[in-house]
Amino acid sequence: MPHGSVAPPPGQPGVRTGRTAGSETWSSRFGRLLQGGRSDRDGEPGRLLLRLLMRWVRRPLLPAVRLWRRNIQLRIVVTTLLMSLGVVVVLGFVVIGQVRNGLLDAKGKAAQSQAAGGFAVARERANALLGPGPGGADGDGQAATSSWRSDLVEQLASGGQGAFNVVALSPEPVGEGGPNHGPRTSGGVDVASIPEKLRTTVGQGTGTYETYIQIQYKNDEREPQAGLVVGTRLTDIENNPYELYYLFPLAQEQQSLKVVRTTLATAGLFVVVLLGAIAWLVVRQIVTPVRMAAGIAERLSAGRLQERMKVTGEDDIARLGEAFNKMAQNLQLKIQQLEELSRMQRRFVSDVSHELRTPLTTVRMAADVIHEARSDFDPVTARSAELLGDQLDRFESLLSDLLEISRFDAGAAALEAEAIDLREVVRRVIGGAEPLAERKGTRIRVVGDEQPVVAEADARRVERVLRNLVVNAVEHGEGRDVVVRMAVAGGAVAIAVRDYGVGLKPGEATRVFNRFWRADPARARTTGGTGLGLSIAVEDARLHGGWLQAWGEPGGGSQFRLTLPRTADEPLRGSPIPLEPEDSRQNRERAATARTPGAEPKSNGRSLTSLPSQAASSHSPLSVPSRVPPPPRAAPAGVDPAALPGSGARVVARSTGGRQDDTDTAVEAFADQEDTTRGR
Repeated sequence: MPHGSVAPPPGQPGVRTGRTAGSETWSSRFGRLLQGGRSDRDGEPGRLLLRLLMRWVRRPLLPAVRLWRRNIQLRIVVTTLLMSLGVVVVLGFVVIGQVRNGLLDAKGKAAQSQAAGGFAVARERANALLGPGPGGADGDGQAATSSWRSDLVEQLASGGQGAFNVVALSPEPVGEGGPNHGPRTSGGVDVASIPEKLRTTVGQGTGTYETYIQIQYKNDEREPQAGLVVGTRLTDIENNPYELYYLFPLAQEQQSLKVVRTTLATAGLFVVVLLGAIAWLVVRQIVTPVRMAAGIAERLSAGRLQERMKVTGEDDIARLGEAFNKMAQNLQLKIQQLEELSRMQRRFVSDVSHELRTPLTTVRMAADVIHEARSDFDPVTARSAELLGDQLDRFESLLSDLLEISRFDAGAAALEAEAIDLREVVRRVIGGAEPLAERKGTRIRVVGDEQPVVAEADARRVERVLRNLVVNAVEHGEGRDVVVRMAVAGGAVAIAVRDYGVGLKPGEATRVFNRFWRADPARARTTGGTGLGLSIAVEDARLHGGWLQAWGEPGGGSQFRLTLPRTADEPLRGSPIPLEPEDSRQNRERAATARTPGAEPKSNGRSLTSLPSQAASSHSPLSVPSRVPPPPRAAPAGVDPAALPGSGARVVARSTGGRQDDTDTAVEAFADQEDTTRGR
C-alpha cells in the first residue's frame, strides 16, 4: 500500500478490498504461469515463481541474519572460528604432505635396498648354474632348469615375511615361451598388478625402475592395496632375459598416515574450539560493558536519569565507564535545570494568563462603555476608542491562546470526542470566514461533501484547527480561490485546505508549526494573528491521534492537510488525500509531458487519492450562509484554470464591488463574525 493513502472500507459497494484484489491478482498470475503464459507484471514466465521461491527460502534465514547483524560477540567468535579453522586446515595439509613424503621416501630407500639384494642373489644363482657341476645336460639338470624361476621366487619371497612379494615375468606373452617361461608370483599376487608402462620401460632398459601401483590379488576376498614396485631385467640359467619385480605393500605407511591425520584432526578441532572459547571470553570482557552502557543509555533516554554504570578496575573499560557516568550525571543536572526552568516558564505563563483575566475584564468593560459613547466624541477620540477595542480583541485572543498552550504543556488538555459529521464543522468555519473572504476577494470551494464524513472527534478543537487553516489560506491566497477538500477511506478522514498564494519555501513546511515563527521576520504582524494558531492546531491534531501536515511551493500556493482516525482508538496508516495536490507545478509538468493528443482532460472535481474513496462525480451544494448571490463560476485573474477544481464545487460568494486590501479591517470583520457565533 503506498504511503499517503489507505484502503477503502471493506463493505463499500463497487470497491474491491485490497486483500481480495491482491489474492486474485496473485492467483491469476500463478495460473498463467502454470499454463506457460507470461506474467503481466514481471514480463517473464519464471520470474514470479523464482521470486516466490527466493522469498520462501529467505524467510527462515531472516532471524539468523538479524541475530548476526545485532550481535557483535557472535560475529567476532564466528569469524575467529572460521579463521582458526582455515589456519588449521592449511597447516594440516602441509603437515600431512610432509609426513607422507617422508614415509614414502623412507619406504622407497628401504625398497631399493631390499630389491638390490634380491637382484644380486638372482644374478649369483644364474651365474652359478651356468658353470660346471651336477646340473649339466642329464635329467636332473633339465628338472633344475624347469623349476629354477619358481625356486628363485620362493627363495627371494621367503625373506620378506609378508613385507614384500616377488614376481618373475618373461618379456614375451604368456604361452609363447614354453612352460619354463611362464609367470612366477608369490603371495597370490596377480600379474595384472604390474603396469604395462613399467614393463615396457624395464624391458627396454638395463637399470632399476620403480613406481606406485595398486597391488591386486588372485583371491577375490583380498582387497587391492597401494604398493611400491621395483623391477629390473635379468637373465636366467639359459641366458634368456626375464623381468624380476619386488612389490612392497604400503599398508603400514597408510596406517601411519591415517594415525597422523586423526591426530591432526583431533588436535585441530581442539585448537579451534579452544580458540573460539578464548575469543568468546575475551570479547565478552569488552562487549559486556558496551551492552551495559547501551542498556543504561536506553534507560536514560526513557527518562530514568539515575541509572549509572558499574565500574570495576582501572583499565580502559573502567575509564570509559567513569566517563559515561560523569556524562550521565551532567546530563541529569542539565535536564533537571531545564525541566525546572520549563516548569517555571509554564507556571509563569499560566499564572500571568490567569492573573491578566481580571484586569482585562475590567479594561474590556471600560472600553465597551467608551466604544458605545464614541459618537459623542470628536473624530480623533472616537478613532482612539475604536482602536482600543480592536487591540483589546487581539489581546484577548492572545491570552486565550497562551492559556491553551499552557494546558498542552502541562498535559491537562482533555479530548471530548463524539461522532460528528465534519461537513457541519466545515460549514460553520466557512460561514465565519466568509466576511474575510469577501474583503479579500477570495472564493472558497468545497470538494468531497457529497457523502457523510463522520469521525469520532472533538468538534470544538477540529473547528479551531480548520478555522485557523482557512483564515491563513484566505490571508495568504492573494485573492485567489481557496479549496477545502474532504475525503474518507478505510479508517481515516482527511480535510485539506489549498490556496494559490505565495506558497512556502523549501524547509518552511515543518517550521511553519513552530511558535511565533514567521516566514519573513522583517514583516510586522499586522493581520491580527497571535503566532500560536498553527502550534495549537498541531497539538489538537496530535490529541486526536492524527496528523497536521503542510506542503507548499514558492509562488504555487500551499496545502495543509488534517488527517484524523475515524475512531478514537484506531491508529493511522495513511491519508485518503495526498499531501502534494494534483495541481502542483511538478504534477502539472509531469501530466503535460505524459498527455497525448485527443486525451480527455482529467476532472479536477474528483478526490485526490490513488484509491477509490469518495468520487465527486455529482457535487451537491454545501449550504453556507451567504449574504449575496454567488457570482458566475470563472477562474480569477492570474490563476491557471487547470490548477483550480472542476465544476460542481460549492463556491462561497464574494462581493462584486471593489477589493479592499486593508488587512486589519478584514480581520476585524472575521473577529466580529466569530464573536457573534460564540454568542458574545
